[in-house]
Amino acid sequence: MVLDTVGPVSPARQTGSTTTPGEVVDGRVTRWAGHRQARHDDLVAQARRTVHRLGPDASMEDIAADAGTSKSLVYRYFADKTALQVEVARLVVGEIGDALAAALAAQPTPREGLRAMVDVYLGMVEHSPNVYAFVTRDGVVEHFLGSVTELVAAPFARELAGDAGAAPGAAEAAAAWAAGAVGFVRGAGEWWLNHPQGRPDREALAAQVTSWLWAGPVGLLARGRQQQKEEQ
Repeated sequence: MVLDTVGPVSPARQTGSTTTPGEVVDGRVTRWAGHRQARHDDLVAQARRTVHRLGPDASMEDIAADAGTSKSLVYRYFADKTALQVEVARLVVGEIGDALAAALAAQPTPREGLRAMVDVYLGMVEHSPNVYAFVTRDGVVEHFLGSVTELVAAPFARELAGDAGAAPGAAEAAAAWAAGAVGFVRGAGEWWLNHPQGRPDREALAAQVTSWLWAGPVGLLARGRQQQKEEQ
């Protein structure tokens, strides 16, 4: 039966309803869009697993093979490998965003929160250097680092500009500091990854990087704000 190729007949049509053909098609379009999004998400997750296993130079053929499909189908969802890299970066940023927020919320002070966030970033580098390289190469790096910068800046901007007594320009200083901090942590993390012999452990590096970063404008503003509260 030809109708089997497009799905079952709707209950409304079976009972002689006056439902228009356009309404039936709309429902099918919605279902197809949901299926397409689910397939897209599955391919992104599979690409991440393939890169983790094979390295950042894994090809579209490798990803398609691991997904049990053809390269041509993968290209229906992603114009090229860079487009797929961007989607994997979005997935990683979403996960690291949740981890950064949880790490910050679990700490009693902004400085300890910063140390926890640095540790989360280093943990991502350590857990899957292949995926990290995949989302920080070529043109994708700006998307990835820009997103992480926003995640890092937001809580400190709120902390420093949370009331009328905040220093002028505190939020802007936090945003500028976050951009520099993410670049600094990236550089320190990549050095650490590439020097396995004699390097400090992750906890020690996170503490050291935090100490260096806290000497900058955010640390100074936070300490000044705390001093104002104590003097009131």
